[in-house]
Amino acid sequence: MMTRAATTRYNDARARRHAGWWAALVHRVSGVALAVFLPLHFLVLGEALAGPAALDRMLAWTEQPLVKASEVGLVLLLAVHLTGGARLLLVEFAGWRAGWQPLLISVAAGIATLCALLFALNLV
Repeated sequence: MMTRAATTRYNDARARRHAGWWAALVHRVSGVALAVFLPLHFLVLGEALAGPAALDRMLAWTEQPLVKASEVGLVLLLAVHLTGGARLLLVEFAGWRAGWQPLLISVAAGIATLCALLFALNLV
């Protein structure tokens, strides 16, 4: 007779050594961060409804260096979430290949970083 412990897989420290575990964590965190950003985005869009003067004040506020840096971070989050999702789709539809995971994760991270750097260079 099998015991429950023999059939249950626990999320122990061994799982955290796998690159796929970290990729899944980053994908989830980027999704939550983007969900937190969305109400702020709607707030700024709402300023346009309040009139041109309110929108101009908000746009002037966005010229601060900290806001510019957070825009780069936002683009990085978007790119990480997009490339991580594309990696998951590739794994699902192209078939699971454990040997591909480190390569796919590296490619996704590289593309995301490149997107953020290109955006940052355009801000200067």
